[in-house]
Amino acid sequence: MFAALGAWLGMTAGQPIGFEVLGGALGAGAGAGSLALIDGLRARVWLRWLSVNSSEDAPPLAGLWGEVGLRSERALRLRDREIRREQDRLAEFLTAIEASPNGVVMLDASEQIEWCSGMAAEHLGLDVQRDRQQRITNLVRAPAFVSHLHSHNFELPVLIPGPRGRGSISIIVRPYGEGQRLLLTQDVTARERDDATRRDFVANVSHEIRTPLTVLSGFVETMASLPLTEVERTRVLSMMGAQTRRMQALVGDLLVLARLEGSPRPLADAWVPIEQMGAAVEADALGLSAGRHALSFDWGPGLQLAGAEAELQSAVGNLVNNAVRYTPEGGSVTVTTHLRSDGAAEIRVVDTGPGIAPEHLPRLTERFYRVDGSRSRDTGGTGLGLSIVKHVAQRHGGELKISSEIGRGSCFTIVVPAARVRQRSTADATAA
Repeated sequence: MFAALGAWLGMTAGQPIGFEVLGGALGAGAGAGSLALIDGLRARVWLRWLSVNSSEDAPPLAGLWGEVGLRSERALRLRDREIRREQDRLAEFLTAIEASPNGVVMLDASEQIEWCSGMAAEHLGLDVQRDRQQRITNLVRAPAFVSHLHSHNFELPVLIPGPRGRGSISIIVRPYGEGQRLLLTQDVTARERDDATRRDFVANVSHEIRTPLTVLSGFVETMASLPLTEVERTRVLSMMGAQTRRMQALVGDLLVLARLEGSPRPLADAWVPIEQMGAAVEADALGLSAGRHALSFDWGPGLQLAGAEAELQSAVGNLVNNAVRYTPEGGSVTVTTHLRSDGAAEIRVVDTGPGIAPEHLPRLTERFYRVDGSRSRDTGGTGLGLSIVKHVAQRHGGELKISSEIGRGSCFTIVVPAARVRQRSTADATAA
């Protein structure tokens, strides 16, 4: 159109001087040149927008370049939306990884850290930002890990000490991509401790049961192979009965522990008068003491506890019977109950026994832990009594406190929270 218009104008201008054809040619060329110049300017505007201001709206160009600009803008906007969508997905994925209790480390082919989650940094003692692009073996120097990483045999995880030697960290290595590796870290301190506890428990149970079985086996063999007088026979049968009762007590305590650990916490809808529970505890303690100790019981001002009566009676009875067993003849055992200002109840058992050294106190509630193993067996203890007391207290939302001093006796206190304690007057008012 520009060329035709230029040719017409050139022919019109050249006609009076006889250069009609030449004027038309020059006019057509000028028109085409003008069109090319205008298109060039539009293209320059479009290219500038594309390289600098593509985040803004496309320039309003007419003709072909306007259509090109419009289509380009649509394509760029679509690309931006896809990029934002993928960025959001990546952010969600990384957030999910950060929320995991396990850590993740991505290594490149040179064993340099490409990315590290916060939990992995905590497990391995790394800094998420500072240690990026650092070689992992320069930062985690545990020989077992370095050897495992270079072995290229990643079927099993490797176990290393945690930062500053605290705890245990398990690391699983998985190769991916072009020589890249993924490290999955997990804090297995609690699992290792539980495994060790289970191993110790099985070993202790085996030892505790094997001892009386060995004694019984020896006595049976003696009675079968040797002629015994009636006095000797009576003595042997008495010792066999003692070992049998010891084994029965051990099995009974093991069953109690298994039931406590495997059942739900007692509901707070069954109220037990402490005096009622205490009466049975007193009877057992008087029979065990047989007049050898001064026993004193004060069950408090009409208190009631919410929970399992059998469990609470077992816990208090264990503490009182232990106090009687370990207190020398002529000593005293005092049981008192009082209501604290915060509404919680304390059942306190105080004896005048030999006392316990401070280093033993933190471990007293461990299964089969004994301050003096031979003395515990002589007194008929199974080594599980305080474990049972602790479990019962915790199942009722409370705790077991222990204090002692060598030569001055010991004090064991069961604390029951206020939500499971009430006085008889309050109970009567509620019922009315």
